[in-house]
Amino acid sequence: MQEASRTRICFVGLNNLAVLAPEYDRSGPAGEPVQHTLLARSLARRGYDVSMVTGDFGQPDGKVWDGVKTFKAYSLEAGLPVLRFVHPRWTGLLSALGRANADVYYSSCAGGLAGQVAMFCAWHGKRYVFRLASDSDCMPDALIIKHWYWRDQRLYRYALSHAAGVLAQSKRQQELLWRNFQVRSSIARMMIGAPGANAEFAARDVDALWVSNLRRLKRPDILLGVASELPQLAFHMVGGAVRSDPGFFEELRSQVRRTANVTFHGALPYDETSALYGRARVFVNSSEMEGFPNTYLQSWASGTPVVAFFDPDGLIAKHGLGAAVRTQAEMRDAIRKLSRDEAAWRAARARCLAFIERSYGEDATLQQYLQVLDPARGVCET
Repeated sequence: MQEASRTRICFVGLNNLAVLAPEYDRSGPAGEPVQHTLLARSLARRGYDVSMVTGDFGQPDGKVWDGVKTFKAYSLEAGLPVLRFVHPRWTGLLSALGRANADVYYSSCAGGLAGQVAMFCAWHGKRYVFRLASDSDCMPDALIIKHWYWRDQRLYRYALSHAAGVLAQSKRQQELLWRNFQVRSSIARMMIGAPGANAEFAARDVDALWVSNLRRLKRPDILLGVASELPQLAFHMVGGAVRSDPGFFEELRSQVRRTANVTFHGALPYDETSALYGRARVFVNSSEMEGFPNTYLQSWASGTPVVAFFDPDGLIAKHGLGAAVRTQAEMRDAIRKLSRDEAAWRAARARCLAFIERSYGEDATLQQYLQVLDPARGVCET
């Protein structure tokens, strides 16, 4: 790669400390905080001036972790309903964005925050880059924005129309974004962290692993249904509560207590979660809506096949990276086969490791981001 310039890049993600500094935010890692942090660390290692705007979890303002300087915007619990949108949230965000003093600001996920960052960039002559985090970000009727939050929906549309660049996770997202919002985008592959220990079949003590934040659309009930049909297998679940539906976490924990072969970890720090991928024979995703899950990449990098309803751009089926299924019965049968048939598992494991090696080298992946974040120096590699 070329020697990096000193372009200043700021990542805006209020929950990013859950990955960057879990000693302050113990909510557990989620998809975009993982991607923000992996990308920020990679850029910092290459000489970029990297900062991050996060929520206020009691950490010192200006604290640096892994070469990434952080600025806190506001406490996620502070302020009075309705009024807090202006203060302390918007005022705190504007202050933190200003203190970061970056050339380029990067955020992801549909919502009002994207529009607020885009407005700051427009007012101050900065470059704004938006990253799609889920197929739902491209579908007006499926946005994870409450329908009565017309303010946040309008802010999100402002972000899409004023971004200097929009990054998609898949061809499907590119097509949906153009069809529904008439916004063009480019594809940037996901970053991958260090894989967990790549153990052999006999050394893996978790038959099936499920990792996600605990939203209803992630369908953990499907996993529990499969577990009850396969009582001889050991299932592990990892996930923390989300602020929009905290009661679901307790509801699910109560269900797990009635399922003897399921270990429920709740929210775990990123490093502890990563270690589980190398212990699992199969990773399971039961979600009805996704983007390109970090969990798939972490599984494949650990030699762990994926069994899932959601198959981004048909990769699982095309490359034999596990099993793309359509029903709970098919999911049950695929989990049983891959967790018990060592020959089938070994063949799938080899395909997973080969796919990651040829498709997700860090330098090549990073160039796809630099074309948008720092186009004067980003070079397209084919």
